[in-house]
Amino acid sequence: MKVGIVGGIGPESTVDYYKSIIMEYQRKFHDDNYPRIVIDSVNMKEMLSYVRARDWDSLTDMLVKSVGYLSASGADFAVIASNTPHVVFDRVSSKVGLQMLSIVEETCKKARLLGWKRLGLFGTGFTMKENFYSAAFAAAGMDIVLPNIDEQEYIHKKLFSEIEFGVIKNETKYGLLSIAGRMCEEDGIDGLILGCTELPLILKDGEGSVPFLNTAQIHVESIVEKLAQLRDGAKL
Repeated sequence: MKVGIVGGIGPESTVDYYKSIIMEYQRKFHDDNYPRIVIDSVNMKEMLSYVRARDWDSLTDMLVKSVGYLSASGADFAVIASNTPHVVFDRVSSKVGLQMLSIVEETCKKARLLGWKRLGLFGTGFTMKENFYSAAFAAAGMDIVLPNIDEQEYIHKKLFSEIEFGVIKNETKYGLLSIAGRMCEEDGIDGLILGCTELPLILKDGEGSVPFLNTAQIHVESIVEKLAQLRDGAKL
């Protein structure tokens, strides 16, 4: 049983995925075994250039090629360890011969289980501006609420000038928590989606006035559950 990860977008969260999958796997099975993981670390600069240009064909081709490497390495299923590239998730998954787990769909399932109806979304400017989160949640009867334009610019700037590089500042943390608090009070959100896999590096659940949905952790838990299904199937 092996999971393939399209990583490097960004590097900090890929490291977190790797460690978290191992920890969650060992927590689940209590047998000191380690899951088999293969990672293809892609060029984040190249990926972002396609996103900025809205060149979805080139972005799709890049990710399809990466998943192909994972498949050739023996992966049983694949994930993209980043929110923003999920703008073309459906295109990619339809072109590869490997099952893929979507971070957006898994987060949507979690929010539905919690009974939430109105959720705020933090992420890169690309994730907040595109509609792949709002479309998925609307289909499940939930609303996505975005920060205002100035707040979106602040979040995007802090992600790409600090957090993506592992730079964690209290000033930035308090700025993000202030935005979350305003959205809770003025927009009536039930919870906040941390729609960038680097955001959990700076925002922890329980720190603010609204609960967070850690998309990276939700994705990790789904990955381990899939590995468990494959492991159980191998025993039959």
